[in-house]
Amino acid sequence: MMKYVQAIIVVCVLIGVVAIGINYYSYIFSRNVEGVVENIEKVQLNVALMQTVGGSGEISPQMYSYSVGIKEKSGEIVTASAEDRQWGVPVKGQCVLAKYYPYPPWELNKAGTYHNARLLRLWECGSEAEKSNN
Repeated sequence: MMKYVQAIIVVCVLIGVVAIGINYYSYIFSRNVEGVVENIEKVQLNVALMQTVGGSGEISPQMYSYSVGIKEKSGEIVTASAEDRQWGVPVKGQCVLAKYYPYPPWELNKAGTYHNARLLRLWECGSEAEKSNN
């Protein structure tokens, strides 16, 4: 009888771990990206205006959608999509620290790419702010 109870507990724990891994995959495997803004593109205004959320007349979050490219010190340019209004401020050549969240591998058409880029810090490259960060 005790073996059945232990087996049930083990199965419940495994199900819990898998459920947490599935729900929080992007947060668990998020990546901090620090470097120079290579490019930021805003979604086309006419495309964003045509889309509303559920026909309720609310402004679509895609209205504030950006594609972000940051060049790291290694030379790799890491890209992501973002629906964060803060990405309207940085311009090419400024230094940033951002958090990139990967799509889970079971989303086959988006696996290996990043979404929901969050701007954590922004500063002018070579400024005192950069020196105080290191």
